[in-house]
Amino acid sequence: MSVEKLFWKDPYLTACTARVTSVNGDRITLSHTVAYAFEGGQQSDIGTIGGFEILTAERDGFEIFYTLPSDHNLCKGDEADVHIDWSKRYRIMRLHFAAELVLELVYQNYGHPEKIGANITHDKARVDFAWEGNIASTFDFLNNELKRLIEADHPIICDFDDIEKEHRFWRIEGFAQVPCGGTHVRSTSEVGWLTLKRVNPGKGKERIEIYLND
Repeated sequence: MSVEKLFWKDPYLTACTARVTSVNGDRITLSHTVAYAFEGGQQSDIGTIGGFEILTAERDGFEIFYTLPSDHNLCKGDEADVHIDWSKRYRIMRLHFAAELVLELVYQNYGHPEKIGANITHDKARVDFAWEGNIASTFDFLNNELKRLIEADHPIICDFDDIEKEHRFWRIEGFAQVPCGGTHVRSTSEVGWLTLKRVNPGKGKERIEIYLND
């Protein structure tokens, strides 16, 4: 049985007590967890399990493998407290959804260009497109639409569309429904004000970097 992913049930949950379900050297698995593992460009959570730092968190199928320091003393069957760094998680959640909004606005209004990369950390988010020309030409429109969506304080609905395969989506009524397995804020107003920056990573490629104005 794979780990129960509490970060989907409640992305605002910062701690839980879990049972260690396997130990293979410095890699362990848990019965349930609040600590997100890197997927879809979203950075893994920073935190601890049983007081030991989470060095890496890796998704493999439905399971999450956590790497801890080699001197950890956890054994199969132990109970361990799992904690995450909430300040970093919340910034990631806000930047993640900012990137989702930017991506969907570009898709809907600029001919659905190919997304060729994405990355979300607690410092910034980026979305890369196959794009000819200067993508900054879209920024006046994107900034106006982002402001409108954020000020409207739309509820963000997140759920499974296939629970067996763990396929999830987010939805804003009247705007979009998008497949996504990340962690999301409850409403668009939580994203806050943003700054967009254009980067040109190479010929035929354009990048939008997204920063929180905190």
